[in-house]
Amino acid sequence: MSEPSYQDGGTEHGTQRLPVVGPPEPGGPDRDASSSSHRPVPATDEPAGGRAGRAGRFWSSRRVPAALLALVVLGASGLFLYDVAAVRADHPAMQWRRSLADGLAERSLDDVWVLTGAGVAAALGLWLLLLALTPGLRSLLTMSRKHPGVHAALDRTAAALVLRDRAVEVSGVQSVRVTSRRRKATVRAVSHFRELDEVRADLHSALTTAIGELGLARTPKLTVHVHRASKKG
Repeated sequence: MSEPSYQDGGTEHGTQRLPVVGPPEPGGPDRDASSSSHRPVPATDEPAGGRAGRAGRFWSSRRVPAALLALVVLGASGLFLYDVAAVRADHPAMQWRRSLADGLAERSLDDVWVLTGAGVAAALGLWLLLLALTPGLRSLLTMSRKHPGVHAALDRTAAALVLRDRAVEVSGVQSVRVTSRRRKATVRAVSHFRELDEVRADLHSALTTAIGELGLARTPKLTVHVHRASKKG
């Protein structure tokens, strides 16, 4: 009597052949079904139509100015509404509204207070229009968009630190002060040896390369100033 044999997937009463799972043979019956399940997924980082979109600036939410303006308008509207309702109910108007109406009726258009109030109102309106039409967030430098759906920016302070670290690596530079703006980067370096023209040329070359590596959408104009360290005593 022979002993029972055991294999993967088998039982003690005999052996059982397991199905073999593998790539289908070319031209086989499962070719269509397997090809659809193993179709490569298109890369999502490829820009549609060869473009990744325009690298526009970030827009500030401006919650504080909007909240302040909303509170002022709400308070003024409620005050006027209460006064009008009081007049409709045969109550006298508020003293401030009567004084304001009498003052506007007595003063001419070329009065100093009328012109001052008009100027303040016009300046406030222009300020609100400026806030509405400009993106704000001037401390952020927009980076170029190479992939669709990715919109990034670099803080101006971080960009200045990168340029400063790259500048101090130049031979002959003792100290560096970098001012980074949206359209201009100004570098003021102090050199304690080497010729100033050589240090300036090396700084300009190194910083131009560093600015290119930042990946900004708009390359700022680089200005380099190098002077000798002041002698003590």
